[in-house]
Amino acid sequence: MAKTIQEINDKIKKGKAVVVTAEEIIDIVKEKGARKAAAEVDVVTTGTFGPMCSSGAYFNVGHTKPRIKLGGGTSLLNDVPCYTGLAAVDLYMGATAVQVNDPKNSVYPGDFRYGGAHVIEDLVAGKSVRLKADAYGTDCYPRRELDTLIRLKDMNEAVLFNPRNCYQNYNVAVNLSDKVIYTYMGRLLPRLGNANYCSAGQLSPLLNDPLYKTMGIGTRIFLGGGEGYIVWNGTQHNPGVKRSKNDTPRFPAGTLAVMGDLKQMSPEWLKGASFTGYGVTLTVGIGVPIPILNEQIVRYTAVRDEDLVAQVVDYSKNYPEVVPGSIAEVTYAQLKSGSIELSGKTVPTGGISSYNRAKTIAGLLKERIQEKQFYLSEPVAGLPSVDADIQFKMLNERPAKQH
Repeated sequence: MAKTIQEINDKIKKGKAVVVTAEEIIDIVKEKGARKAAAEVDVVTTGTFGPMCSSGAYFNVGHTKPRIKLGGGTSLLNDVPCYTGLAAVDLYMGATAVQVNDPKNSVYPGDFRYGGAHVIEDLVAGKSVRLKADAYGTDCYPRRELDTLIRLKDMNEAVLFNPRNCYQNYNVAVNLSDKVIYTYMGRLLPRLGNANYCSAGQLSPLLNDPLYKTMGIGTRIFLGGGEGYIVWNGTQHNPGVKRSKNDTPRFPAGTLAVMGDLKQMSPEWLKGASFTGYGVTLTVGIGVPIPILNEQIVRYTAVRDEDLVAQVVDYSKNYPEVVPGSIAEVTYAQLKSGSIELSGKTVPTGGISSYNRAKTIAGLLKERIQEKQFYLSEPVAGLPSVDADIQFKMLNERPAKQH
């Protein structure tokens, strides 16, 4: 029997909604079948926690006396430059921006220990950060310099706005060269010394709704410990890749643009990170509730790691071209086992996202729904998608940068 989001919200309000995580639904569908599971379960919660470089926050820091026009000038938060081309006291801090005086390692030019992601984490943790700015001065904004400490609670608005999060599948990174290379996928040892991946697999939001049938613009989500929303498809959203029979993509595909009130969030679920030889990124916690509207959706949410595949890519040569650069296809079950077999060699694997933290997020979202603290929202528009029966073009026929 088909259900609606409103009907599910009514059950949440009455404390009668059946909510399970994307891990738990696997055994339920296996035991009871998809039809009975769809009738009994109302919501499946998903989660992911990993580095998401295309992230940032915008702030309205409030007016000074006399007033200053930050727009057009230079503004730094803890010596990390902000984008100022907005208005008088509006700033945007990109997660990968780095301190202007951060010492650069002579061996690894991309070594930055502190950047925009760390500023965001510090603010969410309640710390004061130094705002230093200069301006050209006008009749209505005469002040030319500002040097002060500011906290999140002092700001009029502080909004996390991430243009590309929650990648739907991603590459497995290896290195076939004879030297160590440093990437946003971590340190890759020479001659297939290791293989790094970045996905929560069977818990990952977009892998549990592969054709975006329940989520869209306006979907309420768990974001950074607080509530947020899907506001658009993310940059590099590319649903037209080849897919498995279960409709999950075999290559990097969809992405989400998300936003939420930074003042609601927690440093536990927004953490700055620095990758040797690459730079700074923000580790973001996201959880998306999937309403079980019909039998097809519950089948999607019952996907297992052994049913999900990713492409192994040589980052010393073929990145960012995935096809024909893919040298193998492996399952997430194989990746999570600790090693994969490549070219007759046992290669140790490592995840740069945290499955345990993703599992915790799915559990927290489940609890909030059960405790009537979180309700589902009806999308006002869908995300760009494709019919699963269409023959998709391979990525090498329409190359797209991935990061």
